Amino acid sequence: MARIVMKFGGTSVADVERIKNVALRVKKAVDAGDQVAVTVSAMAGETNRLVALCDSVSELYDAREYDTVVSTGEQVTSGLLAMALQDLGVDARSWQGWQIPIHTDDAHGKARILGIDTDVVSQRLDQGQVVVCAGFQGLGSDNRVTTLGRGGSDTSAVALAAALGAERCDIYTDVDGIYTTDPRIVPHARKLSKITYEEMLEQASMGTKVLQTRSVEIAMKYHVRVQVLSSFSDTPGTLVCDEDEIVEKEVVSGIAYSRDEAKITLLSVADRPGVAAGVFGALADANINVDMIVQNVSADGTTADITFTLPRTDLPRALKVLEKGQEDIGYARLEADKNVVKISVIGVGMRSHAGVAQTMFRALSEKGINILTISTSEIKVSVLIAEEYMELAVRALHSAYGLDAQ
Repeated sequence: MARIVMKFGGTSVADVERIKNVALRVKKAVDAGDQVAVTVSAMAGETNRLVALCDSVSELYDAREYDTVVSTGEQVTSGLLAMALQDLGVDARSWQGWQIPIHTDDAHGKARILGIDTDVVSQRLDQGQVVVCAGFQGLGSDNRVTTLGRGGSDTSAVALAAALGAERCDIYTDVDGIYTTDPRIVPHARKLSKITYEEMLEQASMGTKVLQTRSVEIAMKYHVRVQVLSSFSDTPGTLVCDEDEIVEKEVVSGIAYSRDEAKITLLSVADRPGVAAGVFGALADANINVDMIVQNVSADGTTADITFTLPRTDLPRALKVLEKGQEDIGYARLEADKNVVKISVIGVGMRSHAGVAQTMFRALSEKGINILTISTSEIKVSVLIAEEYMELAVRALHSAYGLDAQ
């Protein structure tokens, strides 16, 4: 007998029929003798509808009341799934985040989990009851409902699995696993049987929508084995696990891309101590995250050009901050470009193999694709290119590293 957490996303519980299908999957696990806790998202499109309602009432709404409204989607699906399980003869009970409780900080709309009280839930599991938890929500220090940000149900599920000491956390979604790249762009992309936490974290941070970044961080921290599966088929999924579980590690496990990028270049900035701190300090004060940074110093050493990337949605705010601080920063001109995309080659095998970057640069060069910016980490090489070349670049790199399915 194993203790497992099963998480079902919005498409998996989109309507009553799909909720009934989810109940059959849960019953199958119960009949196999497993102790099962389930975490559910809101029905597909429901959270967007609730957010739109908040926007229609007030542009400057109270974040605490926003959480009160948008958390109701998961309350509905948790109750419906508990009913569907009871109808199948399975002992089940729904639980909201505040009932467990899942303790969070008070950052409404983007709260972080601080701890989970599992005494009562564990007792119910030991009694053979299926615990159906509403994802995406928790309880702040002021006893107000909080929400964890979009995609937060993944985080709820993995955190619950960690707190319960579950054998694994099964994430059911509308895809049947993690692929070497987006199959919509590369039809020959391969599904991976296993992927390391580090590789999955890099993919999630690059915008891969399969798992939410914070859920992977928690899984890696607490060594929660996460399995990504389809709600609509019985095919094997992908296991996200420790590197030690993967015997043969590929040099490159996948090609990821992010369209949510913009580039800013500050031209002829005075090359003196404190300038970079002034630029990036002002952006940090405005809660704008910067990613790639490149600085080129002029031949006479008096000025420099500073180029960096940031989320495309933050570009208007960043431009306002930098234009306001032009005199203090001391740059001659600012150039912005939102028609860029970041492509990343990811793989734990990079630690022990040379030439990964060379292969990337050569493959892009052969397709006539110019590289605007480069950044590297221990298991990732990323480049910024013009957005129009995104699909061509992904296909070229996928082939260059031998990832195409045979």
